[in-house]
Amino acid sequence: SFLHLAIIHEEKALSLEVIRRAAGDRAFLNFQNNLSQTPLHLAVITDQPEIAEHLLKAGCDLEIRDFRGNTPLHIACQQGSLRSVSVLTQYCQQHHLLAVLQATNYNGHTCLHLASIQGYLAIVEYLLSLGADVNAQEPCNGRTALHLAVDLQNSDLVSLLVKHGADVNKVTYQGYSPYQLTWGRDNSSIQEQLKQLTTADLQMLPESEDEESSESEPEFTEDELMYDDCLIGGRQLAF
Repeated sequence: SFLHLAIIHEEKALSLEVIRRAAGDRAFLNFQNNLSQTPLHLAVITDQPEIAEHLLKAGCDLEIRDFRGNTPLHIACQQGSLRSVSVLTQYCQQHHLLAVLQATNYNGHTCLHLASIQGYLAIVEYLLSLGADVNAQEPCNGRTALHLAVDLQNSDLVSLLVKHGADVNKVTYQGYSPYQLTWGRDNSSIQEQLKQLTTADLQMLPESEDEESSESEPEFTEDELMYDDCLIGGRQLAF
């Protein structure tokens, strides 16, 4: 729309005038382009928090997703714009805010996951203060923000998440605790920090399924043992 273009080209005065005239017209304000982006998405992408604030006041919907499943708040967290994150959450009603904080994009990431992946500690702490679930798991493999912090070897992020109640004994869908992910990694301080908090049964690496199956399976099945007297050409078969 005309508003999309004004925001993309950072025509601030023109954008504000269009927003003023369109106030209350939710269909226009929430119109999505061919990438499913609303004017609010574009205001965040172009780092124009003042425009984003006026859009929210005029009636823009914070929960609309783009073609990647990102809300404007997802994008602000991924880009590391604390001011945009603050504006977006300030003008969002509490029940809508919790829904946005819990929402995952099409890669299965919440806003907290994205901020953690990028290492934006201030945004991570701010989201947690708003009620973001510190133990939310990615739907694909069950990693929490703490698992991601270990993967990224970000000791400051690990400390921050633990401080805010991250469950060190939460396991992925494959059964790995954050501590178990420290094996083979360079940052020994993360391993030392998590070891004292992790239960003993989640400190050792689990045996692979292949090893377990090879140890538990007998050499012959019961059906094969039933036919140990088979003869071919008058000779008994050797198993």
